Amino acid sequence: MDINFELYKIFYHTAKAQSFSAAAGILHVSQSAVSQSIKSLEEKLGSKLFFRKNREIKLTIEGEILFKHIEQAFNFIKTAEHKIYQTQNLERGEIRIGVSDTVCKYFLIPYIEKFIKNYPSVKIQVINRTSSQIQDILKKGLIDFGIVTLPVQDNKIRQEEFLTVKDIFVASDRFSELKNQVTDIKVLASYPLLMLDRGTSTRRNFDSYLSSKGIGILPEIELESIDLLVEFAKIGLGIALVLKESVLDELKKGTLFEVKLKEDITLRKLGVITMKNVPLSRASSEFINLLFI
Repeated sequence: MDINFELYKIFYHTAKAQSFSAAAGILHVSQSAVSQSIKSLEEKLGSKLFFRKNREIKLTIEGEILFKHIEQAFNFIKTAEHKIYQTQNLERGEIRIGVSDTVCKYFLIPYIEKFIKNYPSVKIQVINRTSSQIQDILKKGLIDFGIVTLPVQDNKIRQEEFLTVKDIFVASDRFSELKNQVTDIKVLASYPLLMLDRGTSTRRNFDSYLSSKGIGILPEIELESIDLLVEFAKIGLGIALVLKESVLDELKKGTLFEVKLKEDITLRKLGVITMKNVPLSRASSEFINLLFI
């Protein structure tokens, strides 16, 4: 049944006001327009919706049934409008961010802290994945945006550079002969090396660097956690390749030192990725803007 929803709006206000003239005033139309609309609705439904009692109009049994559902629908619409208003004014909402645990821990947390202070009613969900996995869940619609190592080779994804990070080798005093020295990567390859597994951006970036030099390295240990790499390096298990920000305290205290290379490992660029054809919510846009202030 194809019925103009405007007729339901007129029916709703007429039933609420129990008056054609009052409904006309609310809707800013003539009383005859209201009467005609109600008549049209009754004809389409095949039921009488109102009857007159004294100087008022009352709902018939069929009218009562219809009004119960129409009133509920109008309340849902009002609720939806209010929620949209709250979302646009950041009084509610949700942000889903895809990010690696390392980037989250050493770069993103201060921004999350600032955002929730400004907008305490907006929920933030953080999903930890590798850069390639973040691209996959972004395309599946499981996150609003991600922070990954650039570049991203996908023309459906928009990417914007966020910051540049540096990966370094660190060692304990067990390898003190490398301290205050500039070491060739080929010499370093003869030492026990601790690295992240091949699925991570840090490792792919380093493997790409090695490939450009024609060097092959087999790590002593491969892990998924930078924090574990740091701990293993501190006890002298090997020389670890880690994000520089993850060992700032250890470098300051002297529990680890940076192994300087003749040629620095290529710097990595982190960026924010979003789907080109998917509009961002106001909350997500506000968070991303915060990253670039």
